[in-house]
Amino acid sequence: MARIALREICGFRSGDKGDIANVALLADDAEIYEVITREVTVERVKAHFGPLVHGRVVRYEADNVLGLNFVLHGALGGGAPQSLRADNLGKTMGSNLIRLEIDVPDSLAGRRRPRADVTWADEILARLPQR
Repeated sequence: MARIALREICGFRSGDKGDIANVALLADDAEIYEVITREVTVERVKAHFGPLVHGRVVRYEADNVLGLNFVLHGALGGGAPQSLRADNLGKTMGSNLIRLEIDVPDSLAGRRRPRADVTWADEILARLPQR
């Protein structure tokens, strides 16, 4: 078994409705879906977000699209118009959740998602005036 972050094996999408955020995890294949269904429980998600989520967490399974959708109640400090949080729309909740580490079989740990090549940015940054 290997311990890896969710970002290595699945994608995500997050959003909001009032004071409720939702985060969908999308597995790359059925084998990964089976693992995240077993490992990413309501209890683990609630513990991962800690004091950011004041209400209950509900999980919906969408096996037809290899996805799990987590609905996080009381997660946005009252919702967009009244929240003082920097992320009052819950857009970073997905980025936060995919940092959660889970145990996966060694065979899956070797199939990590490719990372985007951003070396082009180094050239741009090198041309900026230095302070």
